[in-house]
Amino acid sequence: MKRDIYDEDHEAFRGSVKEFLDRSVTPYVETYAAEKAIPREFWLEAGKQGFLGLEVPEIYGGSEAGDYRFNAVLFEELSKVNAALASCAGIHADITAPYLVELGTDEQKQRWLPGVVSGEILLAIGMTEPSGGSDLAALKTTAVRDGDGWVINGSKTFITNGYSADLVIVAARTSPEKKARGITLFAVDTTLPGFSRGRKLDKVGQDESDTAELFFENLRVTDAEIVGELDGGFIHMMQKLPQERLGCAISNVAHAKQILEETVQYAKDRKAFGQSIGNFQHNKFLLAEQVTAIEVAESFIDKCVVLHAAGELTPVDAAKAKWWSSQVQNDVLDHCVQLHGGYGFMNEYRVARAWRDARVSKIWAGSNEIMKELIGRDLGL
Repeated sequence: MKRDIYDEDHEAFRGSVKEFLDRSVTPYVETYAAEKAIPREFWLEAGKQGFLGLEVPEIYGGSEAGDYRFNAVLFEELSKVNAALASCAGIHADITAPYLVELGTDEQKQRWLPGVVSGEILLAIGMTEPSGGSDLAALKTTAVRDGDGWVINGSKTFITNGYSADLVIVAARTSPEKKARGITLFAVDTTLPGFSRGRKLDKVGQDESDTAELFFENLRVTDAEIVGELDGGFIHMMQKLPQERLGCAISNVAHAKQILEETVQYAKDRKAFGQSIGNFQHNKFLLAEQVTAIEVAESFIDKCVVLHAAGELTPVDAAKAKWWSSQVQNDVLDHCVQLHGGYGFMNEYRVARAWRDARVSKIWAGSNEIMKELIGRDLGL
C-alpha cells in the first residue's frame, strides 16, 4: 500500500539513516547484545550525522527540522534493525531532549544541548519507580528544600539508558501535600555525589539496551537544575506523553513490518512436503491477514504522525496508537515465530529476538490497560 505522508526530503533523509545503519551499526549489533549496551561510538557517530538533534535549535547544534515526520523516518529505520535501537535513541532524542528544548532556561540549553546533539551527553528520564509504573502521580522519590538547594532521595527502575546516561531528568515530589500537583523535574548530572546505579537489568528482550535501577541518596542540586516550573512536573510529563506514545507506535509497526517481510520470504524459501510452506492455504491466509493488519495499523499511525506534525494529535489518539500498534506487533510476531517452526524459537534467528523484544511494548509508555482507561474516560465512561 502506497504511503503518501513522506516527500522527497523525507526519503532522502531515510536513505542517509539507512546508509549509516548499514555501515556503522548492523554489523555490530551482536556485540551490542552481548555487552547489554549500545556503545558510545554509536551515539557519537549518530551525532555527527545529525540524527540526535532533529528537535534542537540550530543555535545549540541541532537541525530543528520542525517536522515530526523526520523523527518518524528515523525511528522506522532504527526499528528495522532492532527494537532496542529505536527505544534507546527515542529516549534520548525524541522523549527526553524535548524537555530541555521546550522547558529549559537559556543557561540550561547552552549547558546541555550541544552535548546532547553530539552524543557526548546521553540522556535518560527517571519516572518509573519500584513501587509503581504507570501511576506517575504516586511516585515516592522526594526533593526537599535545604538552604538554597534541594536534597533528592529515592530510586527509579527500568530506566532505559540508565546505566550509561550522563544526564537524567528525574521526577521528584517537592510538595507532598499537593499530591500530583507537587512534582518537580530535575536534571541530574550522574557524576554528582549521592547518585548511583544498580546492575544492568536482565531483561526478557531488548538485550542491546542498558536498562538499570537508579539511586539517589542525599543528592544535592540547585534551582539551576529545575526543568520547567516548580511543582509543575506532572503537567509537563502529561504534555510530553503523547509524543512518547506516538514514537512507540511508529517503532512497533515498523519493527513488526520488517520481520513480517522477512517471514514472507522465509515462507517462499522453506520447503515442506514438496512445496514452499507459503503455498499451504492456511499459511497463505495467515500471511494475508498479517500483512493486512500491519497496513491498517500503519495507516492509522501515519495519520497520527501528520496530526502531530501539525500540533493536532490528541492524548486520546496517541493512546489508541500506542495500545493498538503494540497489540498488532505482538500478534504479528507471534505468528511469524510459528511460521518459522523450531527455528523461530532459536535466538540466532531475528524473528525470535524480535518476538522477545516486542513484549514490553504492551507495558511501557503506559500499559495498554491504562491506554484503554484513557480512551474509555474520553467516551464518558
